Amino acid sequence: MANTSSMTSSSGGVLPIVGAFIAGFLAVVVFHQLAFWILAQLHVAPPVAWSLNPTKPLGVPALLSAAFWGGLWGILTAWLLRGRQGAGFWWFAIVFGAVALTLVAWFPVAMLKGLPTVVERPLTIGIIIGPVVNGAWGLGLAVFLKLLPAGWTWR
Repeated sequence: MANTSSMTSSSGGVLPIVGAFIAGFLAVVVFHQLAFWILAQLHVAPPVAWSLNPTKPLGVPALLSAAFWGGLWGILTAWLLRGRQGAGFWWFAIVFGAVALTLVAWFPVAMLKGLPTVVERPLTIGIIIGPVVNGAWGLGLAVFLKLLPAGWTWR
């Protein structure tokens, strides 16, 4: 019989990876997109929340693409959150989302897509979009990680 104890422990196995991916995926669908919607209502961001428009080059709906990447970022962020408790857990998740994800979107992702980086664009109120929606993602990730049962996330 296979040893499944390592798969159900809170510090190892596949379940924490799956749980973190699910939490990151859901954080995009709920928190990230809600932040986009709010910013669009304030006329700061374009109305792209919950968009199913196809992305390039594979034609995957934008929401599913963003949620997939949110799931991958969720794995890394959840691993970095290991052992953090109290306010430090929440603040790390929000600030990491707001800063790390935004910097990656502003520079390497923009360059890979052939788009201008943040320093190559005119400075507008739109500069807050990335930190706000990605910080909201971090908050959502933290919420969903806390809702996962023991063994489904690193603690």
